[in-house]
Amino acid sequence: MIRRNAHASCVVLGSKGVMIRGRSGAGKTTLALALIEACRGRGQFARLVADDQIWLEARNGRVVAVAPDAIAGLVEIVGVGPSPVAFEAGSVVDLIVDLVEPAEAARYQDEAACSLEGVQIRYLNVPERQVVCAVGAVLSRLDIFPLG
Repeated sequence: MIRRNAHASCVVLGSKGVMIRGRSGAGKTTLALALIEACRGRGQFARLVADDQIWLEARNGRVVAVAPDAIAGLVEIVGVGPSPVAFEAGSVVDLIVDLVEPAEAARYQDEAACSLEGVQIRYLNVPERQVVCAVGAVLSRLDIFPLG
């Protein structure tokens, strides 16, 4: 099985895996932790898979994100450094979220998909460093509504 390293974070929200991509400093870790907190606050399962680096594997028509051994169970907290956190060793990727410059983020987005490891996966882009907006968009796209 071929693994490819990706500069991304990944979380499991309920039964869905979310891969978060973006440049360094775009807020991947911040969004990952905010999504976990939002789901846990609604009584749903949520865990980190990996922070900032993941292994990607194509398996049976799906893409699986796997935590690299060296950083499994660690999340980098700005000003603190790597900190231990509960994690899942891997997850199927059901949604790809790209953190983009605010001017590049579409205000309204129809359902979209992109190819990852030759597999079509649901896709969403959100403005980087705008966590409240991003959490609402991601949870809505996954039918985990942020309001109500």
